[in-house]
Amino acid sequence: MALFVVVALVGGQLSSFSWPANLLVFAVGGAFLAFALIRPVPRGPTRPLGRRGAWWLLPGGLFAVLEGTTFVAGSADYPTLSLLLDPVLEHAAARSLAWFGWLCGFWWLVRR
Repeated sequence: MALFVVVALVGGQLSSFSWPANLLVFAVGGAFLAFALIRPVPRGPTRPLGRRGAWWLLPGGLFAVLEGTTFVAGSADYPTLSLLLDPVLEHAAARSLAWFGWLCGFWWLVRR
């Protein structure tokens, strides 16, 4: 976790979609991918997706369709989530928190 905090603090200082930020994303993502492929991480207990969990697929799917449609259509009437988050992610602290969330989420996926 300490490494995640350091990477999140460094990533939060970089401007969005800059070359250094993109390189950091590819480096960290590549390291996670290599770690997952080379050294299997012990898995925690798994359980099947229950009925309550399946209901989360509906709003997630609707969100994905809406986001994809507005992105492809280039609609200004319905902005994408990335456009809505731009004012929030202008601040380094918010970007660092987003980086930390991304790192923790990716680590969770690797451990599954």
